[in-house]
Amino acid sequence: IGVGLAALLFNRKLKDTYEQCVPLQYQYRPGTISGWLANMLSRHSKTRRKQRPVRVYMDGCFDMMHYGHANALRQAKSLGDQLVVGLIPDSEILRCKGPPVLNEDERYALVSSVKWVDEVISGVPYDLSPEFIQELFTKHKIDYIIHGDDPCLLPDGTDAYAHAKRLGRFCMIKRTEGVSTTDIVGRMLTCTRVNPFVQDQPHPLAQCFSLGEDQEEIQRRRSLEPGDGEHGNQGDGDVVPREVQHTTLSRFLPTSRRLVQFSNSRVAPEGARIVYIDGAFDAFHPGHVKILEAAKAQGNFLLVGLHTDEDVQERRGPHLPIMNLHERSLSVLACKYVDEVVIGSPTIITQDLITTFNISLVVRGTMSEMSDYSQPQLQSHGHGSIGNGMHPVPSSGSNGPALGMHRVPSSSSNGNGNGNGTRAPVTKEERYAVPRALGVYCELPSPTDLSARNIIQRIVSKRQAFEARNEKKTKSEATYYQAKKEYVQEL
Repeated sequence: IGVGLAALLFNRKLKDTYEQCVPLQYQYRPGTISGWLANMLSRHSKTRRKQRPVRVYMDGCFDMMHYGHANALRQAKSLGDQLVVGLIPDSEILRCKGPPVLNEDERYALVSSVKWVDEVISGVPYDLSPEFIQELFTKHKIDYIIHGDDPCLLPDGTDAYAHAKRLGRFCMIKRTEGVSTTDIVGRMLTCTRVNPFVQDQPHPLAQCFSLGEDQEEIQRRRSLEPGDGEHGNQGDGDVVPREVQHTTLSRFLPTSRRLVQFSNSRVAPEGARIVYIDGAFDAFHPGHVKILEAAKAQGNFLLVGLHTDEDVQERRGPHLPIMNLHERSLSVLACKYVDEVVIGSPTIITQDLITTFNISLVVRGTMSEMSDYSQPQLQSHGHGSIGNGMHPVPSSGSNGPALGMHRVPSSSSNGNGNGNGTRAPVTKEERYAVPRALGVYCELPSPTDLSARNIIQRIVSKRQAFEARNEKKTKSEATYYQAKKEYVQEL
């Protein structure tokens, strides 16, 4: 016992001497060495990134750019320090895939607006030849080439990224399921069947992507079947064969993790000038990018309000919006000019909304989707209030675009109706009455007249070309989902 006590006293005296003689910053504490090493590695990594950042490259057409493209770019950026995007020109797309919906300048505006993109290279070839890959490595200082887990084949059927894989400088990311350019084109064609906002006469190609059946169309097809009429099914070149009349539903699966990945996690600083702009922002296009850029220039924090599917459909009619609320939220959040999004914002801007978000200025573009389509036309064609108490509202059980027609109970004359069973549509004056009265409203000149309606009309005007393109792409996507789909960890 005496020896043990003596040893204990000696160790305590030694510890006291150690603490007195060795400065605190050099004294050993549990985790000190590992923490010091982690800090050294972090400083080295930052220095290395400044001197020689890891540059990753991802190319594509980025036609009708959507949140799937944005998520691919987000994953690609996580694999390096700088993301360089190669934009394939119109001529190459036409040669290898078919006509693009958006031209090269429009696609460039969309790609360069994504917050994860650092640099865009125009005019890159569709074929990743060994010569071009070497040019990427030498001229553009690319370290790795990135692509999704879905197969990308050249016109001759070979793997477009085979050479990069052989060099060991290829990285794969997970494809974002639930959306594709082919799917969006199909949704757009669908809405032309019964929606005069897009087109007065329904287009037959839309039936190939039907998300809902129109009763008049069903009766017309039945009358053309063999034995059901004197003409049978002959002499009508617009009749779509029965085998292609299928239902294409959105496979989009919204998750909280996806919203977090796209979110900026930014809070408006004290004294910030918060600018608010609202709308549908459906089928996100270059016109949206430019008006958002103009809105951001009015302050230092841009807040975007996204209207619900029901509100958008009430204004525009069946099969709209093209993208549902969650899909539209991701597309807007991916834009580098946007700081925050209000998901499902009210159509009418109230004093409570302005106070809650401390909004300094409410802005609106001079041109909107409804600008060139007058309300009397919409009413006569069945847009908005359809008559007989009928309103377009979302079909139950669908997470895709708002579809279907259901009866809304009649309302009395209480400000929301006109006493005959229909709701009066909200006017622009009503929507912005409060910010006007407060003197915080401003209309910005729209930088372009491009709209979702214009884009849909482009597709309809080139029916045959898009029909061939979409048929081929739809088959390859079906093969991916049914036979080749494998689990890949998303970054």
